[in-house]
Amino acid sequence: MELPIDFVVTWVDMDDEKWRAEFVKYSGRTENEKNGVSEARFRDYGFLKYWFRGIEKFAPWVRKIHFVTCGQKPEWLDTSNPKLNLVDHKDFIPAQFLPTYNSVVIERYMHKIPGLAEHFVYFNDDFYIINKVTPERFFRNGLPCDIAAFLYNPAWSQWYKTLNNNIRIINRHFDKREVMKRDHDKWFDKSYGARARWNYILQPYNKFITLRTPHNAQPYLKTTFDEVWEVANKELTETSANRFRSVTDYTPELFRTWQICRGNFEPYNTYADTKMFPLVIKSKQAIRAIREQSYSLICLNDNVNIRNYDKVMGELREAFESILPEKSSFEL
Repeated sequence: MELPIDFVVTWVDMDDEKWRAEFVKYSGRTENEKNGVSEARFRDYGFLKYWFRGIEKFAPWVRKIHFVTCGQKPEWLDTSNPKLNLVDHKDFIPAQFLPTYNSVVIERYMHKIPGLAEHFVYFNDDFYIINKVTPERFFRNGLPCDIAAFLYNPAWSQWYKTLNNNIRIINRHFDKREVMKRDHDKWFDKSYGARARWNYILQPYNKFITLRTPHNAQPYLKTTFDEVWEVANKELTETSANRFRSVTDYTPELFRTWQICRGNFEPYNTYADTKMFPLVIKSKQAIRAIREQSYSLICLNDNVNIRNYDKVMGELREAFESILPEKSSFEL
């Protein structure tokens, strides 16, 4: 029997007047200049239709797509598609934390999405499938495919500080030496190559540090979220009040790291077929990668400092059209 696998994707339309009015009300900002409230964190390239086209063409086996918004939807989206489940934040996030503009708060409640399968893959709306992928790319033997590799991250940014918040919880509940001994072959899988060098360097050290965090589609077990919430309910509930990004946050990497420490994963070098392109410095490489379908999965990482923004977006759109020119069944 084939394993039922769902996709979850989050999206926001920042041009929606109601959304913008509420954003200004809660942020106190009319200009989105800082990271947590940056325009680049919310703006939409208009590429969402290519996300759906990529799913239909390259991953037609997906059981259900849970499209998560704050009650918004693109005008072109065919909501009658049987594979589509429109999910409002209020359907799964406690009312006292809404509205929220903090993606990590939305993500920590994903397991509460009505009808979500035990096996699911989480996408940001800037993650795209541009080449054929099989279910085994995300799950093998019923377990998420992932890379277990340490990476030292000095806490010089808000993001890295939140990763360290995660690790403090991990170290309270797992003994690093026992975990690496029990799952030795998974931590030292040959497919990781040089990306696992810190595993060897830190093998004698008795505490976990942050793991590599490939910025792309992430497979999860829904029960992992239940386990983490059981042990970290206080921390996760308290920080759910952070409407915007905060140094006190806990990120989805907490759930991913928990999965890995529990041994609930199959080793896979995620970097082998995925790539993140910071568009501020690698827009040309991103455009070429799409046209040549160099990877299975890519991330187009936005930035408010992208030069010639409209030109770059136009060239990216042309690249997507070159490989995904036909409407999907998700489009009216």
